[in-house]
Amino acid sequence: MSVGVDIGGTKVAAGVVDEAGRVLERSQVPTPSHDPKAVEDAIVDAVERLRERHRVEAVGIGAAGWVDNTQSVVRFSPHLAWRDEPLRAALAQRINLPTIVDNDANAAAWAEYRFGAGAGSSVMVCLTLGTGIGGGLVINGELFRGTYGMAGEWGHMTKVPGGHWCECGNRGCWEQYASGNALVREARALLASDGPGADTLRTSLGVVPEAVSGPHVTAAAMAGDPVAVALLADVGTWLGLGIADVVAGLDPEVVVIGGGVSAAGELLVGPAREAFQATLSGRGFRAYARLELARFRNDAGLVGAADLARRALQEPPNSARSGFWPRRKRRSKRAERRGGELRARRRELSA
Repeated sequence: MSVGVDIGGTKVAAGVVDEAGRVLERSQVPTPSHDPKAVEDAIVDAVERLRERHRVEAVGIGAAGWVDNTQSVVRFSPHLAWRDEPLRAALAQRINLPTIVDNDANAAAWAEYRFGAGAGSSVMVCLTLGTGIGGGLVINGELFRGTYGMAGEWGHMTKVPGGHWCECGNRGCWEQYASGNALVREARALLASDGPGADTLRTSLGVVPEAVSGPHVTAAAMAGDPVAVALLADVGTWLGLGIADVVAGLDPEVVVIGGGVSAAGELLVGPAREAFQATLSGRGFRAYARLELARFRNDAGLVGAADLARRALQEPPNSARSGFWPRRKRRSKRAERRGGELRARRRELSA
């Protein structure tokens, strides 16, 4: 078994995961986003609590940010306080288990490819919609990280030049229009305007505007509030427009949509599918990629991180730059035979 930890903009989720991708036990705490040391403490505490009840061989960390190709340093995180943070080294000293660090969306993509909605696909794109938009890409069974480990950051493609400011430092990024943050921003703006529908939405949400969250809006939409449905449809439309660009560049077989916002299901994916099919280049003369909801939803990041850590134990990459711990030396046949003789001798003596 291995432990997977998913560090997002709002929560640190951890779980013990077996070889079939089943989560045997999980824990979750809010993310202390402005203090790297506090985030590190939260990770260590979660891992140690789970290790008390399970025999764990490795730990995988899925971090919301740009992780270098050594799978050890978080170069930058738009939603957390990491800047060139040597996260793996810091954790390895405290956890004392083989540890890897990867981008959280890469980890989620790997979970969906190995055990979920993208299983068996030749080219799979995974999008995680939460505080922002994360992206992962699996090609012919290999997780593609790019030259520097920072591939898949489609959430920071510019969709609206001069648009809303993004935590990455640019304006008009896709995630500013198709994420949980976008959903919350638009809901609060509508409530503040006292425009048509504001009163019914306020009643459906049941909280003051400052306390509105993505799950509040999603729950109201699923309960039938027409304004909340329209807000989700708007986010879904922006999502579909961006997916059309990603598919035009990569031609995947399937696009898996996960993350917290995906809990809205067809209320989100339906408008996304319509916008995607209406704007994809060459539409009518090409096959459309399938749009599928993630199987693991909020567990995808921790499941994938755990499986990547387990995979690294069993199949360490050959590259010296890969950042995994050294490949274990194979015992010689003579040593194995000698070990067998010693074990047999011990059994004789104990008898």
